[in-house]
Amino acid sequence: MKTMGHGTPDNMNWAGLLQNLLLLVHLSQIVCGSVSFSVPEEQEPGTLAGSLSKHFPPPYQLLTQEYLWMDTNTGNFYTTEQKMDREALCPEETKAEECIILHNAIVRPSGDLIQFPVIIEDVNDNPPHFENSEIHLRVSEDVTVGTSFLLDDQAQDRDAGLNGELRYHLEDSDGVFSLKVEADGPSIMLVVQTALDRETQDQYQMALVATDCGADPLSATATLIVTVTDVNDNCPSFSSDSPRSVSIPGDSPKNMLVAQVRATDPDSGPNAAIVYSLSPKVSERAKKLFSLDSLTGYIRLTQDLQSDNSEELVLKVLASGHHCPPADTQVTVSVLPMVNQELTIKIGFIVEHRNETMVLPENQPPSLLAVLELEGDSSFKSLSLAIEGEVPFTLSPQNGKYLLSTSKPLDYEMKREHHISVVAHRRPGQASVIVPSKHVIRVVVADVNDNAPHFLHSHYQLEVEENHEPGMSLLQVSASDADSGYNSRVTYKLDDHTSTIFNIDPLTGQLSVSASLDREQQGVHKLTVFARDSGSPPLESVTTVSIRVLDQNDNAPVFLTPHFIFFVPENVPSFSQVGRVGVTDADEGENGNTELHVVNSSGPFVVDNTQGTLRTTTSLDRETEDRYELYLLASDHGHPAVLTSIARVTIFVEDINDNQPKVILPSSNSSCLTVSPSAMAGSMVTKIYAIDEDSGLNSEITYTVVAPEPVQNSSPFKVDSRSGNITLAQQLLQRDLGMHHLFIVVRDGGKPIPLYSTVWVNLLVNESMEPCHLDRAPTWAGTPDLVQSPSRAPICEIETPRAAQLTLLAGLCLILASTFFFVVTVVLYLKLRRSHRRQNKKGPIEENEIPFRLKDKYYSDD
Repeated sequence: MKTMGHGTPDNMNWAGLLQNLLLLVHLSQIVCGSVSFSVPEEQEPGTLAGSLSKHFPPPYQLLTQEYLWMDTNTGNFYTTEQKMDREALCPEETKAEECIILHNAIVRPSGDLIQFPVIIEDVNDNPPHFENSEIHLRVSEDVTVGTSFLLDDQAQDRDAGLNGELRYHLEDSDGVFSLKVEADGPSIMLVVQTALDRETQDQYQMALVATDCGADPLSATATLIVTVTDVNDNCPSFSSDSPRSVSIPGDSPKNMLVAQVRATDPDSGPNAAIVYSLSPKVSERAKKLFSLDSLTGYIRLTQDLQSDNSEELVLKVLASGHHCPPADTQVTVSVLPMVNQELTIKIGFIVEHRNETMVLPENQPPSLLAVLELEGDSSFKSLSLAIEGEVPFTLSPQNGKYLLSTSKPLDYEMKREHHISVVAHRRPGQASVIVPSKHVIRVVVADVNDNAPHFLHSHYQLEVEENHEPGMSLLQVSASDADSGYNSRVTYKLDDHTSTIFNIDPLTGQLSVSASLDREQQGVHKLTVFARDSGSPPLESVTTVSIRVLDQNDNAPVFLTPHFIFFVPENVPSFSQVGRVGVTDADEGENGNTELHVVNSSGPFVVDNTQGTLRTTTSLDRETEDRYELYLLASDHGHPAVLTSIARVTIFVEDINDNQPKVILPSSNSSCLTVSPSAMAGSMVTKIYAIDEDSGLNSEITYTVVAPEPVQNSSPFKVDSRSGNITLAQQLLQRDLGMHHLFIVVRDGGKPIPLYSTVWVNLLVNESMEPCHLDRAPTWAGTPDLVQSPSRAPICEIETPRAAQLTLLAGLCLILASTFFFVVTVVLYLKLRRSHRRQNKKGPIEENEIPFRLKDKYYSDD
């Protein structure tokens, strides 16, 4: 690991260091090869990613903090709010390689520049993805089992490693197909496991699932659709319903359809094309009388028949397909002789009828209608009657006659009239004959009231502006009845509980309102409308009508009270809430959106419309202004006209204890009052007068003398705590002569901490009643806690002009005394030294001589 550093002064800041480092980057880049870190992608902000503390000493600074930020003290670096996405940071071509981001940092006190790599580890955060949700493949039905088909649409996974490695499997293949994944490529092969038959199943739909190999695997699914294409592996064959024999009368016209042969081929497209033809073995007469359509198989007459004799012709029909041998069928056509006598059918009606027309009520169960009988010569004895076409009637033979009945209930609304065509034909086993005339029986279905009226809409909605003109038409409801006559005649009515202002025309269904609607009273009206027919018994249906009343700006804003009264303490901060000014507007939308303004006032107040409150713009002072009167204007945003209201607001400013008492009398701490010794006990000497600009308890003043209790008890004066009157507590004595200094604390009654002022009351007890005055005011040297326990605070000596003179005189005396003793001491010292020299000459001192001893210290009683 290499590092490069450069000396920097201790007072160089980081900004200067970074500027120098940016210059050095162009010259040399320092890469710490042995220091690298790995961080999983998509980590939450604040996740510990690594630390430089094991490799470098502090301090630390990370130069690039887009994805990581570093603690400058510990060297730990953490993920930021911007998550690291490996797939976005590293290009696709490096999917198989490591995703590395280089970071630059400054370490050590010397400010060394290092570069270290951070490897972004992949997490399985990307599921596989198919480009197309459906994969289509076409496979021929004659494909060999085991054949493989390459699937080009493979899934992609943006993750790396095992997270991006994909496995595939099929779902819902039912064993018909399987997958084979080849490692080279890799490529996905679809393998056919069983034989395919398009005629059995022409399409297979499966799910191709791609799953990655991550710890928590993710998957994607695409629909694999295999279409089996047709090969010509089937030949035509005639169906069972293709006719084998048919009879025609001898007077049949040209182009009459005789029969239709039908063949089928299970293949599709061109492989299923069929061509019909007559066999070469068909007789020449048959070829002359009949033609065969090669595409449809229709057999028709080529000419008119006029035959009185019976004749049978055999037609052999071939059906040919592509590369297939032809299939064949045989059709026998019986030509019957012409009928010379008309057929007569006798009808005996059982039900109501008019002019051979039967009238049947609808919804009746199957019932007998009439009895039919054939009349004619012996040539008709071999004939039988039948109904032609699909009709809800049956004809059943019984004892040579035929019973005509309904096969199911008739419905007037489905079909009001039926025509029954009765024809005669030979009995089973004999060739049929077509009678030139048909007998048609007419049946008319009579209506019954079995259908209720039906509204065009099950629910009607409309919008109406309020305050409209009375009698306005709203909308017209309409109902139809499938019945007829009176059964279909519909009338309308409203629900019995509907408001009387709504009306409906019983014949037309026109809905109207007789009075103006007011949205503020009711915004939505729901009406129930009945439609009833005139049948017996009548049937009815119901619909609902929702009427939404649209708002108009017809309501002015309304204050909760016409006069708001608020109390706010003084000295509150600016923009403090004074109170909530409630205002409502019964309209909706912009018509009901109100806005407040202060009008006719220069007071320090403004309206906060977002909160609906009145706020101060500056600090309030009760002593300056204790009451404000203003007006609020409330206006809506209605269109076309704006509506307004006004409310009065009175704001009382509540007092707080922000003013200390102000002493008016005495006017100065230096003032003095002379008291006669003959003054009577209990007489008032003087008075302390103070005022407080606050109100209430904050302005209630009490007066207290500050002095130790012994001093207070010995003082001849006392102060009334309420009035401030100073009176003689006792008769003055000789010892009371002189100056008395009373230190008075003047307190208010504020809570929790009262404010106070102090004043000196100077009283001179003297026989002479001459005015007195102090040159300087007394000073208080006791405790500053004059609020909590002023009565127990010690009182210090009071400096007066007389006391100052005495002090000065005592000082001068001490100076003179000290000078005198200093001179005496010097003289004695010199004498002693001289005496000591003499003794040294004479010899030692004798025992009965007592030496003079100087005092160490000198004290003065002065």
